[in-house]
Amino acid sequence: MEFDHLKAFVADHDNFEIRVISHAGSRYYQLELEDVEGQRHMLCRRGKPVMFRALDDIYLELKRAGIHRAYLVQYVAHDEMIGRDAHYHDPLSSRMPLVF
Repeated sequence: MEFDHLKAFVADHDNFEIRVISHAGSRYYQLELEDVEGQRHMLCRRGKPVMFRALDDIYLELKRAGIHRAYLVQYVAHDEMIGRDAHYHDPLSSRMPLVF
């Protein structure tokens, strides 16, 4: 989903979730939107996923779109390395709520 379309999407829909995605060992963040149907959309500009270096930049972009909450999700490969299933979508086990 393009950032240009995000504000219109927020105005038309009220049941969606924004995730700030971080990978262990990386200093970059990406934004993902999950809609009510469970489809995930990476937020892009000109067809390319947007990478952020700081959470403050993300807060600013989301506030411009009228969004005031999101979840910080950090992917850590520990569970996969020891043979367990990943648990990224369990409620708040690997997600931290952000309010700005």
